[in-house]
Amino acid sequence: MKPLAEILRPDSLDTYLGQQHLVGKGAILRNAIEKGQVPSMILWGPPGVGKTTLANIIANTLTLPFFSLSAINSGVKEVRDVVEKARSFGGNCILFIDEIHRFSKNQQDSLLGAVEKGIVTLIGATTENPSFEVISPLLSRCQVFILKELDKDDLVNLLTKAKNYLEHEEQRKINLKETEALLRISGGDARKLLNAFEMVCSQNRCNFTVSNELVSTIIQQNLSIYDKKGENHYNIISAFIKSLRGSDPNAAVYWLARMIASGEDPLFIARRMLILAAEDIGNANPNALLLANACFEACEKIGYPECRIILSQTAVYLASSAKSNASYMAIDNALEEVKKSGDLPVPIHLRNAPTKLMKQIGYGEDYLYAHDYEGNFVKQQYLPDGIKGKIFYSPQNNAKEIKIRSALKEQWSGIYDY
Repeated sequence: MKPLAEILRPDSLDTYLGQQHLVGKGAILRNAIEKGQVPSMILWGPPGVGKTTLANIIANTLTLPFFSLSAINSGVKEVRDVVEKARSFGGNCILFIDEIHRFSKNQQDSLLGAVEKGIVTLIGATTENPSFEVISPLLSRCQVFILKELDKDDLVNLLTKAKNYLEHEEQRKINLKETEALLRISGGDARKLLNAFEMVCSQNRCNFTVSNELVSTIIQQNLSIYDKKGENHYNIISAFIKSLRGSDPNAAVYWLARMIASGEDPLFIARRMLILAAEDIGNANPNALLLANACFEACEKIGYPECRIILSQTAVYLASSAKSNASYMAIDNALEEVKKSGDLPVPIHLRNAPTKLMKQIGYGEDYLYAHDYEGNFVKQQYLPDGIKGKIFYSPQNNAKEIKIRSALKEQWSGIYDY
């Protein structure tokens, strides 16, 4: 018998749950589907939010041949076999690849030609950031659509639909008295929600009432405490990062141990520490970024079990380090300014002058070459006139950045108010 999650899988956009920003009336992806002009795409979102279902709906709506591969058990050979089959259909086929982030560079390379020539329309599904996990040439040929977690109303509606289905099929009454425990266990994952509900129902053959206590008792007996694809996965990595940011090496190592014991991907852990080193430590300790990058590369080379030691060393170092988010804030402040003020002209003395005409109209004239001056520094304007003197980087109160602020104040007095 099929699982309840498979039985209740939607087969049209009208019955599809959530993601109204993509498939609601007038939304970008729905318009593309209705026009029959669907691009190759990467569907990025948490587990159980409808990535596979959406791919199936697209294929069914467009009545196109549909091929499905899982990156866990498919390789270059399987990709090439599908491409050849797609050629026999004259192209214009859907190729769905689940967990595309698990494909190696070579495996992703094998898709490029077929995607570029339109032999297949690729739909890749991933729970990981495609900027890190999908090679640039393939990513540039795809549109990335971000799927959001399902909200409470969506999940309750799904439970009601499942209850009604089971009542009709099994000719019994199910009283859905409380849903909080089921929703908490699901972590926003529709598939996990239905699996948990089906498990509870299978333990009670007659008419019965679904309560939080009943759900907790049954699920705790059957489900693992740590699910790498469920809510706890996100909760524990969140606790780990916040412990690092909060300078608590003991808590950081504890949450690290929880992830290691569960078999979490070491590169996932190392990648998050690499981001934190730049975001939360920055110039308060520039060596943090170097160590975090070395940790990532070392984990990539040796894997478990030995890489646990490198992860631990790096976590303790990052947690114990001075903290500053000034660089992180600087780029966000600058991006906000770009959004607000648009494409301000480059000051003429900073412009390159590769042609005679450009030199004649003043490009590069009056530019002061810093190395011609004492201390390799000379005061001149580098920002556009419209935002002259605006500060984006504000050093924070730690030993290294106090020195940075002092140097900037001395060098840029009268221009930047440090």
